Amino acid sequence: MRAVADGATAIGLIDGLFEYVAPVWHKELLFALSSHIPVYGAASMGALRAAECASFGMIGLGRIFEDYMSGRRVDDADVALLHGPAELNYLALTVPIVSVDSTLSRARDDRLLSVSDCLQIARAARSLYFKDRSWKRIVQAAGMDWTTLSAIIETEWVDQKRLDALELVEALNDPTPKAPRNHAWNFNATPLWRKMYPPGQN
Repeated sequence: MRAVADGATAIGLIDGLFEYVAPVWHKELLFALSSHIPVYGAASMGALRAAECASFGMIGLGRIFEDYMSGRRVDDADVALLHGPAELNYLALTVPIVSVDSTLSRARDDRLLSVSDCLQIARAARSLYFKDRSWKRIVQAAGMDWTTLSAIIETEWVDQKRLDALELVEALNDPTPKAPRNHAWNFNATPLWRKMYPPGQN
């Protein structure tokens, strides 16, 4: 809402907090779209919201968005990770499933890991709570040797969220005029919305 009020000509959503604070609200995104502001989403919460709001004109980008949009990926926990505070620049402390999958895919394509090894590691990753999901714990949960696999993981590492986020940034920097994709709907100012944003104050 602040971005809309400040005159944003486009909005890009990459990620957001949850659990202890309210995540980015769909209603705010819809309000921006109803105000004819293009809204892009990618990488993490941005990919989730883009898939959820695509029919209203939100523009999704990147592999993670495509996976959610196609139904190849359905669990929103696949993008969750534990990170440090702002003072540490939100340093990632665990590994999201989306990056596990991309890393294993590259290692398989490069023939450094077999299909069965990749499946075993992927299952182990999904068995761990996102706050506990480091590469070392994933490999241990898979019953495999960390010393052997650590070099492969380091070499084949794919930070899928970062790649998709960069694609969004590139789209925002595109000088081509942008426009929301769908305006065949009307924004519904619900009672809760009117209470939070009284007319004339948004």
